[in-house]
Amino acid sequence: MAQQEITWLSTAAAARHLGITPRTLYRLIDEGEIAAYKFGRVIRLQERDVNAFIERSRIVPGSLEHLYPDPARSSSD
Repeated sequence: MAQQEITWLSTAAAARHLGITPRTLYRLIDEGEIAAYKFGRVIRLQERDVNAFIERSRIVPGSLEHLYPDPARSSSD
């Protein structure tokens, strides 16, 4: 079976791909939310890991109701 070639991203490229700052990316790496690899002084991420993180971050429909409370409800209900 042929091994799939790995596409590596720099931290700057991965942060751009995710639409976040490099600082936020480093936090996600440090918290174990996204895998990264250190080769000497260079940190790289696999493109497939970045894309998997994007999919895991998908919002479930109906789970954000707490962010927009119903204005029709009053405290007298």
